[in-house]
Formats: sequence, C-alpha cells, structure tokens
Amino acid sequence: MRYADDCNVYVRVLEGLRTLYERLRLKVNDGKTAVAPATHRKFLGYAFWYGPGGQVRCKVAAKALGTFRQRIRQITRRSGGCSLSEIAERLRAYMPSWKAYFQLAQTPRVFRELDEWIRHRLRAVQLKHWRRGTTMYRELKAMGASEADARKVSANSRSWWRNNRMVLNRALPIAYFDRLGVPRLS
Repeated sequence: MRYADDCNVYVRVLEGLRTLYERLRLKVNDGKTAVAPATHRKFLGYAFWYGPGGQVRCKVAAKALGTFRQRIRQITRRSGGCSLSEIAERLRAYMPSWKAYFQLAQTPRVFRELDEWIRHRLRAVQLKHWRRGTTMYRELKAMGASEADARKVSANSRSWWRNNRMVLNRALPIAYFDRLGVPRLS
C-alpha cells in the first residue's frame, strides 16, 4: 500500500489528480479534500494570508498557536511547584524546536507578542513564589529595583497576573530571564 501524505494543490485539478492517484492505487481522503482559496486552508500547522501587494505569505495556524499557548500554560503554571530555573529548563526543552519548525512564518509581531506573554507568565510565577508583600519588596530591592517600583509591586502582592505591568517589567526585565536561560522566539 502507498500513501501520499500531506499534500496541498492550489489549482483546480482535483478530478485529474483523483484519476492519477487511482492509477497509482492511492486514495484521496474526501474528508480532508476541498477546493478553496489558499487563505482558507492550513498545511502542516501553517496558514496563509495576503501581505502587501497581494503577495501570499505564511503564518502559524490558529490551532498550532493555541496548542503552543496551552503547552506554555502547562509549563508555567503558578501552582506547579517548580522553581523558575526548572521552568526555564522545561521551556528550553520545548521552545527551540517549536521555533525551528515555524521559522518560515512571516509574522514577527506574533512571535514578539508570544515572548512578552511568556515573560509575563514567568513574572507572575516569580511573584507567587515570593508570596508575601514583604518578601517581594525585599527580593525586588536586592535585584536592583527602585524603591517606588518595589513598593508598588509589593503593595499589590495578591494580584500576581494583574500586578502593574510596566512597573513589574522594570523590576524583572528581559535580562533577568535571559540570565535564567529562557529562550526567545523573536
């Protein structure tokens, strides 16, 4: 038995292909077969869109992005009982292969937004680990945060996710996560 796996044809030659495949004793999966514009189909985790000048470009499909986000949520759970270095290790095991697979995507903004979202999740994990406002204040000051920033973050100690984003970004900058070895997508 032979298989023609994962093939997309973007011209209207479906009946001709059916005839050719029958001669080769191949079967076309009617459940996955459709005649549609390229922008309405996805292929191996990629989707297509029209860029400037009507040029067709590729992006990560919505389903693949959803799967990625769900996996990152599992890795970066605040109740997972893992230290940030353990979480960074898990991210190093997962993210580089995902990034390599989707390196052909022509949407750099999506990767930047995912990077920001991952760091935001990691900041929430760190705050949860510190638990109390006094610990947050002490740790942030030890890391070099300003007095005002440390006070603002620690005053809002129970809002790990909703804590003042700009203040928290200054207190736990990208360089902090680079030192932990958290990989970047962009």
